[in-house]
Amino acid sequence: MIISHDLGTTGNKATLVANDGRLIAAVTVHYDTDFGLGGKAEQDPLAWWDALAQATRELLTSAGARPEDIDVVSFSGQMMGVVAIDDAGDPVFPSIIWADTRATAQTDRLLDRVGMERGYQITGHRLNPTYSLAKTMWLRDTSPDAFARVRRILLAKDFIAFKLTGVQVTDRSDASSTNAYDQRAGTWSEELIAASGLSREIFPEIVDSTTVIGTITTDAARATGLLAGTPVVIGGGDGPMAALGAGIIDASSGAYACMGSSSWVSVAADAPLYDPQMRSMTFNHVIPGRFVPTATMQAGGASLQWIVDTLSPATAADYAELLDAAENRQASGEGLYFLPHLLGERSPYWNPHARAAFVGLLRHHDRGHMTRAVLEGVAFNLLTGLRAFADCGTDVDRIDVIGGAANASALLQIFADMWGMPVARRDLVDEAGAIGAAVVAGVGVGIFDNFEVAATLSKRSTGYEPNPAATARYAREYPVFLDAYARLEPWFDALAAGGSDA
Repeated sequence: MIISHDLGTTGNKATLVANDGRLIAAVTVHYDTDFGLGGKAEQDPLAWWDALAQATRELLTSAGARPEDIDVVSFSGQMMGVVAIDDAGDPVFPSIIWADTRATAQTDRLLDRVGMERGYQITGHRLNPTYSLAKTMWLRDTSPDAFARVRRILLAKDFIAFKLTGVQVTDRSDASSTNAYDQRAGTWSEELIAASGLSREIFPEIVDSTTVIGTITTDAARATGLLAGTPVVIGGGDGPMAALGAGIIDASSGAYACMGSSSWVSVAADAPLYDPQMRSMTFNHVIPGRFVPTATMQAGGASLQWIVDTLSPATAADYAELLDAAENRQASGEGLYFLPHLLGERSPYWNPHARAAFVGLLRHHDRGHMTRAVLEGVAFNLLTGLRAFADCGTDVDRIDVIGGAANASALLQIFADMWGMPVARRDLVDEAGAIGAAVVAGVGVGIFDNFEVAATLSKRSTGYEPNPAATARYAREYPVFLDAYARLEPWFDALAAGGSDA
């Protein structure tokens, strides 16, 4: 059997997969995020380790599996963060995760030295505070004593792999999420690292996602309940890994949307996709030689979670009631819009100063209207990503949805109506990342012959067809949504600058 771990924003999902691809068991252990003013978003890397160890033990117990039954362990992990470790391998600072946007001054310096267009051509991404390179510069500039102890910077899954094996590496998919990777050359970018003023030595070796980097140490075996000597495959970043788990293997696989805390629409391709307007980005796939053009918003599923937490008690019945109320209300149809920028924004605006806003509230609007507006706001924002793909010659005519928020039927019907295409929920919405990691692990140690097995491990379940009348209405309302942001953007930027011009 294979154990795979999906280190997400809210917790670690551990999955046990048989060597024939069957999902046997899954366990999730949660951890906290420290959000704060100025764009702060931090987590404790040792909390990830504790969650992984606990989840592994629970997984073995719940499935009645023996440690000797486990052939390999691998990972999917949240991307774009920074875990800075010292010579002993201990974190010198909390992990600065993907949602953190404090590195605006550092990004401005990169833009002055390299330029946005040049940075986009090198990395496949805009230069932005959400990426690892600027975050590392911020750590150096704001915590020099801690940074003086830094020996290496790792991403989330790399740190956990190091804790299991003692080996410090990353893979190409995660490297492509740092703003420090030359996507054409397949190496760290000497130009961008020089512009950052950081030492090349703190960046880890880059290997393929299927690489067996080592085996579980005696100490790690004691903590997890696994056998010392069990092979560990490095795995990849959660975006490309979710693509594999959703069966997105090549250009013929279609498109998918992932509705995690951050949310995105994505396809697979044989080459990076360069959007002249730079609305989208391209990650390396966990499949060697392939890429995943992506349009990622900061707070997709997080917007839904926020409105539920704010308006409804945390019970399943109340959650369902709130979504039912949203299903039977109008929002944009009544002039009510939600800009879903709770954590600043990546695609399509790339503005860390962006904020969330309800626009058009009237006295009769209730919690159902507001929830509906949130669902529509997420769908409108992702629509811009789909249009970016189409403008670059990649048309999408159907889309599969994974991630926790994919369980909200009201959201998926809005997707189908607004995007004008069939939308289907995959039957493993929560496990796609971990399933992808299991496939990578299996390929890495020879259990699976190729990546195509991923397409057989989950299937489309519930489908949603577009209502032509609703599609036409949303087409009229989409420009209004875009206009609301355009009018408010100067206010967002002035507010970030101190509010003198707001």
